[in-house]
Amino acid sequence: MDVRRTTPTPRTAPDLPLHRLQVPLPHVLPFAIGSFDAIGPLSRATFPHRHSFHEIVLVTGGHGAHVLDLVHRPLAPPQLCVITPGQVHHWADLEGLAGRVVLFNEDFLLGHPQDLAALRALATRPAIVLGEQAGAIAGLLADMEQEYLTRAPGYQGVLRASLHILIVRALRACTPDDRPAVPTRPAELAAAFTRLIAKPGGVRHSVASTAQELGVSPGHLQTLVKQATGRTPGGLIRRQQTLEAKRLLACTDLTIRQVAKEAGFADPAYFCRFFRRETGMTPGEFRARVDGNHHDPRIMSIAVAPDGP
Repeated sequence: MDVRRTTPTPRTAPDLPLHRLQVPLPHVLPFAIGSFDAIGPLSRATFPHRHSFHEIVLVTGGHGAHVLDLVHRPLAPPQLCVITPGQVHHWADLEGLAGRVVLFNEDFLLGHPQDLAALRALATRPAIVLGEQAGAIAGLLADMEQEYLTRAPGYQGVLRASLHILIVRALRACTPDDRPAVPTRPAELAAAFTRLIAKPGGVRHSVASTAQELGVSPGHLQTLVKQATGRTPGGLIRRQQTLEAKRLLACTDLTIRQVAKEAGFADPAYFCRFFRRETGMTPGEFRARVDGNHHDPRIMSIAVAPDGP
């Protein structure tokens, strides 16, 4: 596995590289797990950077600190570090950092969409001290890596279920003193907006209609959501439309026309152009790859795409 750095594009902060998860057939198995050495040297990056994917790190040894969104926390193994897309993080004053790294993008959470909110909560702190959960989490990650490398029948389902269990155990490890801070008004509005468009049929809403339902003006919604997430409301709706289309293509036998309608598109031809622009594949190509997975998870890499997030 290899981690590489690229020159940031105008859509990212000018001094923050954006790392993206690169694996064979990433739209089929957008997931990787391994030691820091297996992931590559930049898994220990000491410069601030962002990810377009989620990362959960089990730190089992070493000295130094994890810095997440400017909050500096000395390492105290065993502990978990959770980083979500768009957050800025790096490692500082490292010596002997050891553990396992789990990398995945949003597609891998299709079966447990509620885990996204849990990950956002977990990522509000640079470190989670495991306490009595340490042994169970270490054993779970060892099993996940074995599943990932051996690819026994049904391994994808086992990995998805194990990831859900990992997130639940991480939440259990949080103490009352380590709970997330009270969210700000922008964060609260962005969370309400995200929940609204994630509901069944939510992708059919316009920015104006969601603003009305949330009791704010479209301009106010635009400002606060962009402040909290770095994305516009329209961009979040498009992301949710893409996710909903992927769910339907992967998990149902609906026709492309039916998927387009459920994803909020009256014109199937426009939906196909939209889906290809967002994913690099037509809906048919995506469905074919999901139905015929030939990914070898032992060949994996982390890289930075030249075109930004």
